[in-house]
Amino acid sequence: MYCPRFVYFMNVLKIQQHEHRRHLVNKGRDIHVLKMVQNKEYLRSKIGVIDKSLDVYLSSPSLHLVGKVDEVLFLNDGSAAPLDYKYAYWDNRVYKTLKMQQTLYSLLIEENFGLPVSNAYLVYVRSKNHLEMLPITKPMKENALTVLEKIFNITYHGAFPNAKTAIRKCEDCTYRNLCVS
Repeated sequence: MYCPRFVYFMNVLKIQQHEHRRHLVNKGRDIHVLKMVQNKEYLRSKIGVIDKSLDVYLSSPSLHLVGKVDEVLFLNDGSAAPLDYKYAYWDNRVYKTLKMQQTLYSLLIEENFGLPVSNAYLVYVRSKNHLEMLPITKPMKENALTVLEKIFNITYHGAFPNAKTAIRKCEDCTYRNLCVS
């Protein structure tokens, strides 16, 4: 979602992105660890949570996909939902990268737990733990599968993809010194 060339450098050329050097990434990881031990038994009854699993590793051989979701919520209507903590401020919109991540988590939850997923939840830690519900629709799931297919095509065929044109993304990209755009 950031840029197709990111996939190329990371998965085809195997050049590490060194996320551990970024302050906000490390702060987010620290918050994640803290959230996994704080209020472990707390169930969000206002949204119908009757049970939850924490720090859940999910995999799907059919989707060729793995992921680790902060919480899988089990709801009183018989459905499930991913909940993810974000070390970010709520600014009245859910970015497409987060929509994609939550949609992929939803597909993994459906396959691993055999339960429908129609919503995902994001907790914006830097905005007093603002909880935002994200509807997960069938078109979003279909789009996620299309994006996965594009990623696999880059990875398996090693084709050098076109770059995104947003120069702001290039300025903050791990691979900006390697990319010829």
